[in-house]
Amino acid sequence: MRIVIRTSVSANLKEVKQGFTEQLFLSLNPPFPPVKLLRFDGCEKGDQVALELNFLLFKQQWISEITESADRTGSWSFVDVGRKLPFFLRTWKHRHAVIQVGKGAEIVDDIRFSTGALLSDVLLYPVLWAQFLYRKPIYKKWFNKKPS
Repeated sequence: MRIVIRTSVSANLKEVKQGFTEQLFLSLNPPFPPVKLLRFDGCEKGDQVALELNFLLFKQQWISEITESADRTGSWSFVDVGRKLPFFLRTWKHRHAVIQVGKGAEIVDDIRFSTGALLSDVLLYPVLWAQFLYRKPIYKKWFNKKPS
């Protein structure tokens, strides 16, 4: 399944790229399940991010590796691929892209995932969609400049 969410912000490409930090990553996590960050190397090829998801009755690890990163004129992107996923996911690929649009930028979360079964993909889709929609106001808070 695929989820694509786009968020326009007033900060430019360079400002958004510089803002993709561990602190932003932690703020993007929704309240449930609570997330404990075990490792955050960054957003470059070869970097890893490791999380512990707390589902109250049990915990699951999620380890992703940055498999691609590209810094081009007018855009920047990186891809994280799930290497160790919670039991309910078989595959995970998340392309993060920032595209310069005029004086601002557009942040694109492009997620492809599979549970291994179409029915559970369909059931998980709205949950994941809501969790990524949760990011929109956070991106806007972090990357919309206040008028001087």
